[in-house]
Amino acid sequence: MRPHSRDNLPRLPPMPEPSAHFLLTAAALSAAAAALHLACIAGGPAWYRALGAGEPMARMAESGSSYPAIVTLGITAVLLVWAAYALSGAGVLPRLPLLRVILCAITAVYVARGLAFVPMMILMPGRSVVFWGWSSAICLGIGMVHVLGLRQAWAAL
Repeated sequence: MRPHSRDNLPRLPPMPEPSAHFLLTAAALSAAAAALHLACIAGGPAWYRALGAGEPMARMAESGSSYPAIVTLGITAVLLVWAAYALSGAGVLPRLPLLRVILCAITAVYVARGLAFVPMMILMPGRSVVFWGWSSAICLGIGMVHVLGLRQAWAAL
């Protein structure tokens, strides 16, 4: 092998697709949501209350139960997978399996969660209207960024 061959050069990470800035933003938003969930675990009961997880979750955290942390870690893991899929769609990570289908499903979940303000209040009582309003608006916003990202990068997916 020659000392200056191209094979000896370090591999750089792939560059994002030029038309993928909405998917990059979507990935950042999902990752930020994951980080906020981790902060909730670290912050303890006060954070569970402040972020609207509900009084039962805050009380369980206060009593030392691992249930709130386990549930929150599960949500964090899902959000990180969603961020990875958006990064894959943007061309930053290698192509993940079923990329188009899963990005569409992630988008649908965010948009449906954002639009399900009233049903969520009924199905999961114990949280404030302010929590449901903000969380629904945030989910709808992230969902719309995904919609724009899918539209922008569809041909490359």
